[in-house]
Amino acid sequence: MSRLGFSPAELLLPQGVDLEKWSVVACDQYTSEPEYWERVEKIVGEAPSSFRLILPEVWLDTPQEAGRIQAIHKAMDTYLKEGVFRAFPDSYLYLERTLSNGKTRRGLIGKIDLEQYQYGKGAASLVRPTEGTVESRIPPRMRVREGAALELPHVMLLIDDPQGRVIEPLAQRKGDMEQVYDFPLMEGGGRAAGWILDGQARRQAERALEGLLEQAQSAGGAPLLYAVGDGNHSLATAKACWEKLKASLPREAWEGHPARWALVELVNIHDPALDFQPIHRVVFGAEPEGLLAHLKRAFPQEGARVQSFQVVCQGRRETIQVSNPTSNLAVGSLQGFLDRYLLEHPEAKVDYIHGEETVERLSQREGAVGFLLPPMGKEELFPTVEKDGALPRKTFSMGEAHDKRFYLEARKIQ
Repeated sequence: MSRLGFSPAELLLPQGVDLEKWSVVACDQYTSEPEYWERVEKIVGEAPSSFRLILPEVWLDTPQEAGRIQAIHKAMDTYLKEGVFRAFPDSYLYLERTLSNGKTRRGLIGKIDLEQYQYGKGAASLVRPTEGTVESRIPPRMRVREGAALELPHVMLLIDDPQGRVIEPLAQRKGDMEQVYDFPLMEGGGRAAGWILDGQARRQAERALEGLLEQAQSAGGAPLLYAVGDGNHSLATAKACWEKLKASLPREAWEGHPARWALVELVNIHDPALDFQPIHRVVFGAEPEGLLAHLKRAFPQEGARVQSFQVVCQGRRETIQVSNPTSNLAVGSLQGFLDRYLLEHPEAKVDYIHGEETVERLSQREGAVGFLLPPMGKEELFPTVEKDGALPRKTFSMGEAHDKRFYLEARKIQ
């Protein structure tokens, strides 16, 4: 499977535990809402949980970070020694995630070869980011992964499979495969059910992926088979850790080292349950009237409307028309403005928010200004990445925060 870059992994699944307490949402969610993670901690209590194996980013660069990372590494070692996990060697897992709206999103879990992935500008690898990677965000995340015995994935890779040949047929084979979990997710996260692929399903999925690769190769140029839909910086962190580690290894040790791969979930971009949601912005620590004045100077409210977004602050809402865009997307034009504003106003900071209601609530705070962005059509993604490279960072999200990937499966990386 070296051509595909995607292959089966030794999957570790918790056994004999309360899975609703075990499984928690991706660490990059609710970063401005520590109360969410405090609720999770209370729900989990003393039970075994992936909460103890991940660092919610609300605590990155805080006084709690170092102690939490140390506790994470210790919990990983403890869970492995105490037999919390059941191992499924050389396996793929078919996942059905029932979302909060009742739709079912389908995925295929395996490992991706980090040698087939680049995140720098102009990447032409089989696996490519869909958004710009902020390299300053990688070192803090490396502190978590380095020294960790395990990884738990929230990376979702998208495939462009309009005929639904890779993942969709697995739904028809559920009765012939071993079901390994089916349970509700906490905090309104819906439900997750998973099956280990049997030999026939495995061969069928790999042949279909081969067909997608051949189709991408026939178009000429460097083929794009997987686009990073979620967890961009987590995958970039895994890559950075691998590059650092392999520099200390003899080349013959690269092929078999577990850190060369990262556990991911493949999702078809054409899955009807996969909704592209805009990622909004909230600036904190600003002087709202001054920021709005800067904004209107940057985007004069005259000329033909090309793009638009909304500003919310203290219950007010205003539409900003963009007649002089600096990017093909409204999110890119706004992000360019915010980057310049934050350089000139170091006392302010920006957070990236999933969900309009959350933006409206946060923008009620003193010194906060929210920005609501329009959605991007998902059919634009692969052609745009192939033609122009990565989109502006935090351009889109695949669903609301509570519908993001929840941690469950693990894999050894040491």
